[in-house]
Amino acid sequence: MINYDPFWKTLEKSSETWYTLVNKHHINPGTLHRLKHNLPISTVTIDLLCSILKCETADIIKYVPGKNK
Repeated sequence: MINYDPFWKTLEKSSETWYTLVNKHHINPGTLHRLKHNLPISTVTIDLLCSILKCETADIIKYVPGKNK
């Protein structure tokens, strides 16, 4: 299962917030909802988040084996 817990930790450490992602960077609030609930997002979105947060993909996602739905 893909898990987005690293994203929330990375976001906390950055100068960005949920508000700035939505209003400054035009990230869809639905995308943040999907991240919060570990639902699939596109690699294009992961690329955009890495660019905004100046981080690596491992700072956004991790794979947790054996927890598939």
